[in-house]
Amino acid sequence: MAGLVKFGLNRFDARSPQQFAASVARGEALGFDYAFIPSSPLLIQDPYVCLTLAALQTEHIRLGPLLENPIVRHPAVIAGSMATLERLAPGRSFLGLGVGDTAVRTVGAPPAKVATLERATQTIVRLMDGESIDAADEQGHRLRHPARSEVWICAGGPRTLRMAGRVADGVFIRCGTHPANLNNAIENIRAGASEAGRDPDTVKIGAIFHTVLSDDPEEVATIGRSAAAGYYEYTPVLLERTGQIWDGPDVEVLKKKIWQDFHHTPDLVAAGKLVDFLPEACVEDFSLHGTADEIVAQLQRILASFAFDIVVTHPMSAPSGQSVHEVNQRFAETVATQVIPAFR
Repeated sequence: MAGLVKFGLNRFDARSPQQFAASVARGEALGFDYAFIPSSPLLIQDPYVCLTLAALQTEHIRLGPLLENPIVRHPAVIAGSMATLERLAPGRSFLGLGVGDTAVRTVGAPPAKVATLERATQTIVRLMDGESIDAADEQGHRLRHPARSEVWICAGGPRTLRMAGRVADGVFIRCGTHPANLNNAIENIRAGASEAGRDPDTVKIGAIFHTVLSDDPEEVATIGRSAAAGYYEYTPVLLERTGQIWDGPDVEVLKKKIWQDFHHTPDLVAAGKLVDFLPEACVEDFSLHGTADEIVAQLQRILASFAFDIVVTHPMSAPSGQSVHEVNQRFAETVATQVIPAFR
């Protein structure tokens, strides 16, 4: 099944729409199948402007926000933007939805509730399909330019996973690399699909793996612990399911010493040192890590047991005074030239 997997990246150069488009064009040439951009109004330039320019400068790579949320943008606004992108690049638009992380926290709002995300997903799908915005009113307002994108939900917790199985075209699992967590996530997605009367096999499944690409064992271990802490702070059961324990200060106390959270803080090394009490096994259980060859081997083990439609390698790097955009570009080139070819 490994040979069927597609690869995506959500860290292209978003300093300007022009740089994003050039970066995506380079990614397409390198062999990436999907180009994603975070949607975070205060931190990143408008994703739909960037995606539009990228669509005009590429031919086949699929494009979309990863992830968008129904808090900073109304579902009707999301549907309208995605339908426009789909009309511009038929068959290439792709919507990744979630409850929201830094995008909502930086504007002072809480992440969406699971029920809110479910209703938003249903509304977006209805509108892109040309149906009424109100499911109970067939004569209600409709999108005047309907066009359908695939709609995926990013999830890690059991309630969100089951909900995603009920309503989404596909689900991105964000739970690390341990088989117990991956199995549990897939079971929840399939259960949600069955609850809704859907064939579970029709729900596509992808995986987002936090990836520490480095040949420095100490850096790998430190940043890998930050990755594990990032999962624990939102879904503690993920750590418990691997047989590990959080034997340190309360995570909410530690979070006050970093920016936002353990996944998004710019100083991942410092964040990792705050949780040096985590066992080495946590690095194995919650990240792809090490050299390109080691990451290939780790992915091969995972894909021998799990048939993912899309794999997103999410970079967790230590810029060390360098531009994060330059570091991410090197990450993309290394993954494209030394990792992806092993799965073609």
